[in-house]
Amino acid sequence: MTPSAPAVQATRPRRRTASIAWSVLALVMLLPVAGVSIFRAVPIEWPLLVVQLLSFTPWVVLPAALALVLAVVGRRLWVIIMTSALLALQLLWLFPLDAGKAETLPAGIGTVSLKVMSLNSEYGEADAGTVVQLVRDNGVQLLTLQEHTQRLEDALSAAGMDEVLPNRLSHPNDDASGGAVYSVFPLEAIGQLPDTPFRMDVTRVLVSGSGAASPAALNLTNVHALPPVDERIDQWRSDLEKVARQAARPGNHVLVGDYNATFDHHEFRAVLDTAPAGQDGRKLVDAGIASGARFSPTWPMEGPPLPGIVIDHLVTSPRISSSGYAVHKVPGTDHAAIMATLAIPAG
Repeated sequence: MTPSAPAVQATRPRRRTASIAWSVLALVMLLPVAGVSIFRAVPIEWPLLVVQLLSFTPWVVLPAALALVLAVVGRRLWVIIMTSALLALQLLWLFPLDAGKAETLPAGIGTVSLKVMSLNSEYGEADAGTVVQLVRDNGVQLLTLQEHTQRLEDALSAAGMDEVLPNRLSHPNDDASGGAVYSVFPLEAIGQLPDTPFRMDVTRVLVSGSGAASPAALNLTNVHALPPVDERIDQWRSDLEKVARQAARPGNHVLVGDYNATFDHHEFRAVLDTAPAGQDGRKLVDAGIASGARFSPTWPMEGPPLPGIVIDHLVTSPRISSSGYAVHKVPGTDHAAIMATLAIPAG
């Protein structure tokens, strides 16, 4: 039976009303996405609340995707175009094309393998047995700890850390400023980043490998930047600038630890944009970003159910490649452990 003309005419206004309603919902959903996108796209020193908001930028892809679905249902072309553009922008930031990539070494240059792990122990409360087990099970050869305390150091020794990583440079402290480096290779203290509330020690590690490969000299920085909270945000920016200056020095660098910053902070991207002296102007490489781990949060692992973010990073000179990046939860601390295998140029 063919619908009468009045029935068809009555249906059309209802469809237009529904189309408008779905399109309006899409635009409402799009408003916070657009706001965060403006903050993310403009690389200036934003105030505290914006800096903290930017930490959660990866999760904005969810309302952006929902807005596109609503726009498609609403069938308004200009709304579909707007939502598609903003969703594409979120995906571009999730899988950045401008992220640094490890340099392909010339033929004839060998590499030495090094398994690295880092953990913020949250005032030394991380479970020592789990830490030692992770080191054993994953063949970790170099471990950096932030917020290291004497209590944790004693617990690690009791759990057998001295047997698997016998070399140690340690500066324990109960106020979150302590740090430690454990290694199978000899360690040499060569400095400390100046004027930082938390210790950021620089250590020389001579990494030797099996076979005929020559040892590789490595400059290791145990990073622990101040968090961007209240009036300390200026110190946070200063801490990251000092990490960048250290990375610009000659040599092979690994700068690993708690940056209290995500890839969506332009202050952290400025660190990655550092070109180490003598390495052809190539940028630093974040092993987590290089492996596509933007949705592998490292904080918070306990406490309120916040969306997880990545504030712990393993950053290397461009001549160092990485593989096997992984994140592991450790009881007792609100940070996850991060680890990767590095290939360091020998000689």
